[in-house]
Amino acid sequence: MSSISFGGIPNFIPGPTGAGTGMDAGGAGFSDILKNAVNTVNSLHDNAAAQVSNVMQGGGADMNDVMIAVEKADVSFQLMMQVRNKIVNAYQDIEKMQF
Repeated sequence: MSSISFGGIPNFIPGPTGAGTGMDAGGAGFSDILKNAVNTVNSLHDNAAAQVSNVMQGGGADMNDVMIAVEKADVSFQLMMQVRNKIVNAYQDIEKMQF
């Protein structure tokens, strides 16, 4: 099974994990997956900003492509924030546990 993709939105959900190793099939750790996701969201944002700037300066960009790039950047950012919120909530739940 491979990573889940939603039409150009970054793959935040890794594929199958190794047998209890906490690593995915490519050997990337949890922090590497998060860094990759943040970098992908950042590149989508930069692409959208460049396209909007091109349109504002009178470039010959297609407005549909610009709006799609902006929406992809927005949706991927919202998804990243929800993943962040889940991670923070999980950390807080672990922090409350009594050992």
